[in-house]
Amino acid sequence: MPLLTVPALMALPFLEVWLMIVIGGQIGVPWTLAALVSLMILGVAVLRHTGRAFLEVVQQADEAMRTGDQPRKGLLDPLMLMAGGILLVVPGFLTAALGVLMVTPVTRPVLRWVFAGWARRRMARTQERMREEFAARGVNVPGQGGPFGPNFTPGGPSGRPDPGTERPTQGGRVIQGHFEPDDEA
Repeated sequence: MPLLTVPALMALPFLEVWLMIVIGGQIGVPWTLAALVSLMILGVAVLRHTGRAFLEVVQQADEAMRTGDQPRKGLLDPLMLMAGGILLVVPGFLTAALGVLMVTPVTRPVLRWVFAGWARRRMARTQERMREEFAARGVNVPGQGGPFGPNFTPGGPSGRPDPGTERPTQGGRVIQGHFEPDDEA
């Protein structure tokens, strides 16, 4: 998929210009320019409105993270509105069509559902790759299974090693000792 993204982005300006020429031939150059300018104005209006709402949502999410609560509003809708506004500002009919899809309240729940499914699949693939990489290196992630069992955690309940317990090493020597600061001050 990422390999196809680069040629698609390189082809986008040529497709936009071709579409402008085709539409200009059908409805005339003045009407085409008027449509492009009105789409840009709509994009600027969406960005101005969304900028304020996005700032409020980010501040609420920041406050929720500071207090440890769940954020009340999601960030996905304001992000979709901002992306849609940016796509409307970019001159062209293809980008404007994508922008209108992101800005329209009727299509946003569908886009949110598609994005959530994509994010879940992406996270599952990333977790699987991490597990494979950790297993290949012989590293045990607590709570994720591994050679010492799914509930193995090195150390005691605090997460620090209990005195006198042995920890498995991954090759290399562990020198145990303690630190005594100099009292020369």
